Order: sequence, then structure tokens, then C-alpha cells
Amino acid sequence: MRHIRVAVVGAGPAGIYAADILTKEADEAGVRVSVDLLDRLPAPYGLVRYGVAPDHPRIKEIVKALRRVLGHEDIRFLGNVEYGTDLKLDDLQRFYDAVVFATGAMADRPLDIPGIDLPGSHGAADFVSWYAGHPDVPAHWPLEAESVAVLGAGNVALDVARMLAKPAEEQLSTEIADNVFQGLSLNRAREIHVFARRGPAQIKFTPMELRELSHSPEVDVVVHPEGFEIDEASQQAISSSKGVRLVVDTLLKHVDAEPTGASRRIHIHLCQAPVEVLGTDRVEGLRTEITELQGDGTARGTGEYVDTPVQAVYRAVGYLSTQLVDLPFDQAAGVIPNDGGRVVDLDGVPVPGAYVTGWIKRGPVGLIGHTKSDAAQTVAHLLEDVAALAVPEDTDPDGLVAHLADRGVDVVTWDGWGRLDAHEVALGEAAGRERIKVVAREEMLRVARG
Repeated sequence: MRHIRVAVVGAGPAGIYAADILTKEADEAGVRVSVDLLDRLPAPYGLVRYGVAPDHPRIKEIVKALRRVLGHEDIRFLGNVEYGTDLKLDDLQRFYDAVVFATGAMADRPLDIPGIDLPGSHGAADFVSWYAGHPDVPAHWPLEAESVAVLGAGNVALDVARMLAKPAEEQLSTEIADNVFQGLSLNRAREIHVFARRGPAQIKFTPMELRELSHSPEVDVVVHPEGFEIDEASQQAISSSKGVRLVVDTLLKHVDAEPTGASRRIHIHLCQAPVEVLGTDRVEGLRTEITELQGDGTARGTGEYVDTPVQAVYRAVGYLSTQLVDLPFDQAAGVIPNDGGRVVDLDGVPVPGAYVTGWIKRGPVGLIGHTKSDAAQTVAHLLEDVAALAVPEDTDPDGLVAHLADRGVDVVTWDGWGRLDAHEVALGEAAGRERIKVVAREEMLRVARG
């Protein structure tokens, strides 16, 4: 039985599921496997920890499942290790038979319209990282705008709108970081406008996310009837999908609802496409073009425009993966070129021993279920390739750790993360909460060192 060592770069759900499936499937393939999960952050869990609003308690159940995987005897967590800075592909291939890249997508997809770079215009991914307590974003966020536009029709747009509308005090039951709570306490936003370029049956909200918008007694949800179009394609989508039907029904209830007099409002505008951010020295408004559905799920502009006064704009039009050192990259698709998870160069030739899974493999679409099936495909191909994998130059299990130590990298082990995890829980208990997230990287490392 061959013993292979695999490095997984990225300790979010995609990387952890790949490690889990790999350890489970290896025996059947006649292989013994050890997996090192490397992450550039001192903490594991990726977007589950740093890409989700703090008021999503159901995420805790996902964390419990991921924690069980990371506790496996053949899986090792090595945090605060950045691929491309602390090591490169040659370094990993010196110590591992194969490398799986699961680095996800954390950047904002650009939106090419005039004025998008004005002060007061932000990427939603950056804002999400801030309110999720990411250590690599500024500790403070400008929240002076009273009227805000959110561009996009997915769950991230709803999260951004809800976080801007919801009073900070309602977040104190969550693991929200202190600096984020202080920032949200000063938030002046009272009118949040969400713009979708198509109709109610084409938006990508999930029913649960949409229902959560109205959970705060301080927030009214206003769905404007203008643009509430149901064409033939919309009717087919409603008839064939329970999720679409629930979303449309929920939106209809908000169209008909009477205002409660809440202090904050989330407005949802359908069939309006952003065409320009208005302003000279900073954001002063948003211009949208009214669209109409074409009967096939698409929409076209009508040439009629609406200007909405806002002082800030958040674009939530999708995430984008970033290129990795020594690996090919498809700039248009925002993925590493691959054949079912096997990395291939721009000519379609396989890169020996290199694999991908998750959003860096297929693009930033899909939920947890897609991530699991994605990882299963990649792992199956890796195990098929075992006989052809080159034996690494250094087979010492601690070789990479020693290599990183020589480079002065302060590696956070699973025990180190355990200390940080316990510290955050203790901070929460002292304040009558489940957890308070530590944000500053140096403090995270200090606690992890013990």
C-alpha cells in the first residue's frame, strides 16, 4: 500500500471536504494518505468564518461538521501560511505527492460603469470581510451614508442590505467582533435600495435569506410594484421550482404590505439595471435603466432612466478568484483551467500532481452540496492518478514545517487554533455571549502561541 502525502491549499469548506473524502476513499483505492491543510489565515473554515454575516446561526452547524473533519488523525491544519509568499509550487512538490488548490474566491467581480470608482463606492466582498472580522481588512468602515444602493440580486446583496439596515444592538447575540459592533453602532443608513436588473422569478435570493430581511422590528421591507413582471419564462420557473415560487410569493407579500413605521427601510427595485454612479468628488446618486423581460428569462433596456439619490454604493455582482503563483489562470472565467479537477495548462496539458476544487475550480456558484460533489470528483481523479504521481524529494512528515520555520513563518497548528478558539469563547462568556471573534492577526497569533 503506497503512502501518499497531499497538501490542500485552503482550509475552507472546499479544502476540508476534499481532505475528508480523500481520507475516506483512500483505503478502497489501496492507498494510505496523510493530508496537510494549509491556509493563509491563522483560523480555518474560510468563507464560513469570514464570508457570512454574524447573524446566521445555522452556520455554526456547518462549523461543527468541519471541526470533526479537522480532528481526524490523518489530517493536519497549518495556518498562517500563505501560498505565493511563504512557499510556491516547487516547495510543495518537494514535500508532497500531490497538491490540491482550494483557495476559493474572495475578490469582488468588477462592474464597468461610469463613476464606479468614486469614493463611497464599495465592493460587497470587502464589506462582508469587514463585518465578518477578517484580519486583513481595515478595522474601520465608513458608514456615514443615510441612503445606500446595493447592486445585485443574490444572497450577498441581501446580507449587505440587512447588515446596513439592522440596528447594531440586535447583533449582540452573535459572535460579532468588537470593532464591527462599534462601527455598526455609528451607521447612519436608513434607506437601503437593492437593485435587480430582472424580474422576481429571475433573482437569485434563496427563500430563507429573503425572509430574514424582515426579522427585525426596526426594518420595513418595501418591494416596489414597478418592474414586478411575470412573463412566460417567469411562469415556467415558478411552476417548476419550489424555491422560485417561495421567493416570488414572499416578494408579493411585501408589495402588498402596509408600512409599520419602522425607522429603517430596505427597498427592492426590480427590472432596473445600474448604468452610472453619479457624483463629482464622491457618490451622490445612482442612475438605473428600466428593463423589460423578453419572455426567455433575459431582459433588455428600455431607454428610460431613473436617478436615485444615495451617498454610498455597494456592488454585489459576484465574487472573483485571484491568480496563483506558478499556476495557469483563465482570466475570463476566473478559474484555474482544469479537467474534472486535474489542473491543465493553457494548452490543455495536465500539470503533474496539481488539482483544484471549489470555486477556484468551477467559479463562485453553488452551495455546500455542490462543494462536496465537486471535491468528490477531484479526489476520484487524484486517486486514479496515484501510480503516476512522482515521489517527493523529502518524505519527512515534518519537513514542510521545518522549511517554514527556517523562513520565519509563524505556523498555527491545530492545537494553536484550539487555543484561539477557546479564547474567543471565553471572551464571549465574559460578555454573556457565545463568542467574540478576535480580529487583529497579531493578537490571533499571540493567543495561538499560548
